[in-house]
Amino acid sequence: MARLLLVLLSIALASCETAYYDTMEQFGVHKREILIDRIEDAQTAQEDGQEQFKDALEQFQAVVNFDGGDLEVIYNKLNSEYEDSVDAADTIKDRIGSVESVADALFSEWETELEEYSSAALKRDSQRQLEQTRKRFNRLMSSMRNAERTIDPVLASLKDNVLYLKHNLNARAIASLKGELSTVNEDVNNLIDAMQAAINESNAFIDQMKTDS
Repeated sequence: MARLLLVLLSIALASCETAYYDTMEQFGVHKREILIDRIEDAQTAQEDGQEQFKDALEQFQAVVNFDGGDLEVIYNKLNSEYEDSVDAADTIKDRIGSVESVADALFSEWETELEEYSSAALKRDSQRQLEQTRKRFNRLMSSMRNAERTIDPVLASLKDNVLYLKHNLNARAIASLKGELSTVNEDVNNLIDAMQAAINESNAFIDQMKTDS
């Protein structure tokens, strides 16, 4: 039953997306433009995510370096940064999914329209452009998905430490967290680097799309 509901939901979502693309087309906005807009939205989400995870790392460092004061206050700040990081991660994943969705629709439409050519030469050239664009997009999506995968280790580490601190608001607990700092620091730096690679790949893809148009 659950599997059937997922299938029906997927069909409904696909129908909504198709209706959206058709409506936008009527206003002169084509899938190519929507794809570029969504890639730029994904870039923005990744840039915001970089800053958010840096803030979370800084707050974790503040916890580890705690030297007097109200432990509950510093815990609440760390928990807040963790929750904001979860929200940032969800936004990034949603934006990447929306990029992939419109790209699939664009490439499917492009392939279908290849059969409408009467000129063999123009059809061959369009086929070549499609293959090149798809290859560049696959490289972009691989970079985006790689960045997405680096988020989970960071969130897992932050969650573990937040949970531990929640039930152990004392100096001994703070001392125990010091050993976690290098792991969290490495994971956050890996995430930031991976996101930057995806952002750079996005810029290259967008530039090429605008050049080809």
